[in-house]
Amino acid sequence: MKKLSVAVAVCAVLASSYASAEVRINGFASIVGGKSLDSDQTLYGYDDDISFKNESVFALQLSADLQEKLSATAQIVARGENDFVEDLEWAYLTYEFSDELQLSAGKMRAPFYKYSDFLDVGYTYRWVRPPQSVYNLPFSTYEGLSLLYTSQIGDWDSSLQVIYGSFEDNIAVVSVNGETELNDIAGLNWSLSYDWFSARVAYFVAETTIDIENDTDAGIALNGLEATLRSSGFTDQADSIAVNEDDGAFFALGFSIDYNNILFDAEYTQFEVDNSALAEQTQYYTSLGYRMDEWLVHVTYENNDDKHDNNRYDSLTAVPQLNAGINSALEGSKAKSNVYTIGARYDFHPSAAFKIDFSRFDDDITDTETDIVAVGVDLVF
Repeated sequence: MKKLSVAVAVCAVLASSYASAEVRINGFASIVGGKSLDSDQTLYGYDDDISFKNESVFALQLSADLQEKLSATAQIVARGENDFVEDLEWAYLTYEFSDELQLSAGKMRAPFYKYSDFLDVGYTYRWVRPPQSVYNLPFSTYEGLSLLYTSQIGDWDSSLQVIYGSFEDNIAVVSVNGETELNDIAGLNWSLSYDWFSARVAYFVAETTIDIENDTDAGIALNGLEATLRSSGFTDQADSIAVNEDDGAFFALGFSIDYNNILFDAEYTQFEVDNSALAEQTQYYTSLGYRMDEWLVHVTYENNDDKHDNNRYDSLTAVPQLNAGINSALEGSKAKSNVYTIGARYDFHPSAAFKIDFSRFDDDITDTETDIVAVGVDLVF
């Protein structure tokens, strides 16, 4: 009810400005259905029962030109995975100092990836969902400032974005609903494009605190180990398990080709939180597509490798039982997987597209394989 009140209030405020400002309302939606082809495996929220709820989305975006170089933007999103309860995804003001320089303040999308600004707008990309091995951070927005500078460097178009802010919410990291605080989020996102080629690099840091709850086996094990280490006087080792005001860093590199009918995308990311039980995460994907009039076919490969440096192990050899517990916690955060996806997109309408994807997820840790198929219709209006 509170989120509904906020959403209604935002709409009312923007709508009330019709007399003095131009207000534009846009929207987008995705109706997606899918299922796992394996009776005992789940992937991306799908089991062996068909679901049209998990990845479906409906959203409205309101933009108000307040004159004198000032504008306001709000985006309200309802996701099937949240029972279509609407959420105020974006809410920010933008001031244009010039055609090249603008400053935004409020709640905005964090520019971690190439498709970050369009993360929920399925119509803007070829897949049913972006490659999840890379697009896997459990949050996508922040509250703060964004300074955007666009320019020409010779024949290249340049876009440099610098951000600063914070994030606070409950997200799924080890536990299902861990209270998370990211303070002093700072970084930059730089994109260059020329004709059919574009590239980007991004780097962000933040002071990271995650309260791991006892709502999963992994959470119970980590909290129990940390408590045992502290009660035994091994404070340094306990601190190396907890995620409390630790330095987090995120790096991304990517490039794209759109040449005649050939499309190619690749993104590489690294994420780590120093001195914590969270493994260093390394991911990448490559995707090749080919356009044939209204049809587009594609194939994508994803790789994920989460692990700790070898020097993190055997940090308490003098106490074998606790040393084994630390090693077990570090091993438990490892992940190694590959995903193979083939799919097609059909633009049957100027504002709508039909998609179908088949994905195979190979887990190298558990030596298991999961297949899912998903179909969807994406539209913008």
